[in-house]
Amino acid sequence: QVRLVESGGGLVQAGGSLRLSCEASGRSFKDYTMEWFRQPPGKEREFVAAVSQSESTYYSTSARGRFTISRDNAKNLVYLQMNNLEPDDTAIYSCAADEADLAMAVAMEEPDFWGQGTQVTVSS
Repeated sequence: QVRLVESGGGLVQAGGSLRLSCEASGRSFKDYTMEWFRQPPGKEREFVAAVSQSESTYYSTSARGRFTISRDNAKNLVYLQMNNLEPDDTAIYSCAADEADLAMAVAMEEPDFWGQGTQVTVSS
């Protein structure tokens, strides 16, 4: 199985940037679709971005144009670069791994493995 550990969260002013990292351990990291989800305070968890084994990407409407997901298979790392942050981006951000391909992973939103999450707080 895969173990995922997020880092890089923190406090930032509106308009600023953060880069989140997700370190994976276990077998066949390169064969998983990797995703980022977030859960704002008092709200349900929502999809943010996904990257396939071949590095195709897909973004939520709120993330598209501001966030960039990427992966480095040689280092077992996934990143989420977040620019032009807004207070509504405040949430716990979680990394996830899915055995399904990109299209199925995005459609089902049922990853096989989850990280613990990292807090992102954006002040106005």
